[in-house]
Amino acid sequence: MAATAPSSSSPSKPFDIVATYNELLRSDPDLTMPIAAIEALVLLLTHSPSSTISETLDLLEKSTTHLKKSIPNPIGLSAGTDLFQRYLITTLQRPGQLGPAGDFNAIRAHLLSNGRLFIRRAKESRDKIAAFGRGFVRDGSTVLTNGGSRVVASLLQQAADEKGGPSAVRFRVIYVLSPGKGDSAEPEGMETVRALRAKGVPVSTIPESAVAYSLGKADIVIVGAEGVVENGGIVSRMGTYQIGLLAKAMGKPFYVVAESHKFVRLYPLGQYDLPIEQHVIDFKTEEDIADGAKQQSLAHSSDVVDFTPPHLISALITDSGVLTPSANMPSSKEFVGLNRDIFDSSEEAQRRNDIRSER
Repeated sequence: MAATAPSSSSPSKPFDIVATYNELLRSDPDLTMPIAAIEALVLLLTHSPSSTISETLDLLEKSTTHLKKSIPNPIGLSAGTDLFQRYLITTLQRPGQLGPAGDFNAIRAHLLSNGRLFIRRAKESRDKIAAFGRGFVRDGSTVLTNGGSRVVASLLQQAADEKGGPSAVRFRVIYVLSPGKGDSAEPEGMETVRALRAKGVPVSTIPESAVAYSLGKADIVIVGAEGVVENGGIVSRMGTYQIGLLAKAMGKPFYVVAESHKFVRLYPLGQYDLPIEQHVIDFKTEEDIADGAKQQSLAHSSDVVDFTPPHLISALITDSGVLTPSANMPSSKEFVGLNRDIFDSSEEAQRRNDIRSER
C-alpha cells in the first residue's frame, strides 16, 4: 500500500478506520480526502477478511458510517467512500469477468492488489487537469485564487513551467491568504506562493477583506473544491462563495478545478442545507464570552466551508474534461465509469482509454 497503517491496525487490536484515515492524510500531504478514504477502506479489507460478499458489503457500510460520523466535515471523504462502494457493487454485477461465476475471492484480490494505483492515479489526474486548464491562463493575464488547493497549485505551476518555451505564458497571481491553523501556522497557500515566485511568477498576497478591491485587477478566478455536488455547485473553503458572488457581479470568469473523484452525491439548496454542523454564526451574550471564545476560534479555522451555486461558476475543469456546471452534469453512475480507472489494472484502464479514443 502507499502508506503504512497506524499501530492501531495491528493484528492484536481491532482495525481503527478513523485513525487509519487520519494517519494516511498526515503521512502524505498530497493525498486528497476521497482517496485517503478509499485507501482506508482497502486497508480495512486487508485487516478484516470476509468470506462472503454480504459480509464485505456490511463491513464497508458500518465502517463508512463510523468514519463519516467521526469527521467534522465528511463531505470530501464521502465522495471516496461512495465511489468505492458503488464500484464494488458494480463489479459484483459483472458476472464472469473476474473468474468463474464472478468469484468473490478474485474480486477481493483484484481490489487489494491494485491498492497502490489509487494514490498514483489520483495524483496523475492533477496533471490531466493542468493540461486542460492551463489554456485558460492567457498570456499577460492576472489570476486570482485562494486556499491551498493542490490541483490549483499544479495548474499554475505547469503554466509557469512553460515560461520561455514555445508555449510561454506570462501571468501574475493575486493570492487570497487566510489565517492558518494555530497561532504559529503560516497562512494556507504560502507554499504555492513560494513555488510560483521561485518560477518567476509575480505573486501578490492579499487578505480576504481585500478581494472586492483587488478583483478589478484580475482577469479570471480559479479555485479548488472539496466536493462537486450533483447540481453542479461546489463545496469549498469558507470565502469561496463570496469570491464567486463578486466575480459574477464584476463579470470575471470563475473557474473551478477538481478531480472527478471529488464528485459527491449531495444536492444542497443553499448555504444552510449542507449535512454538517458549523458554528460560523454564533450569537453570544456577555456571560457566554468565556465559553464562546473557543467555539469562535473554530468557526474561523480553515475547516469551515461554504456552498457556491452553479450559476456563479463559468466552468468545471476536471480530469475528464471541461464541463458546464448547470447542464450535462454526469450522473453518479456515469462517474463510476469514469473513475473505474482508479481501481482497475493498467491493462484494463488502457483498454477503456482506447475505446474512448475510438469514439
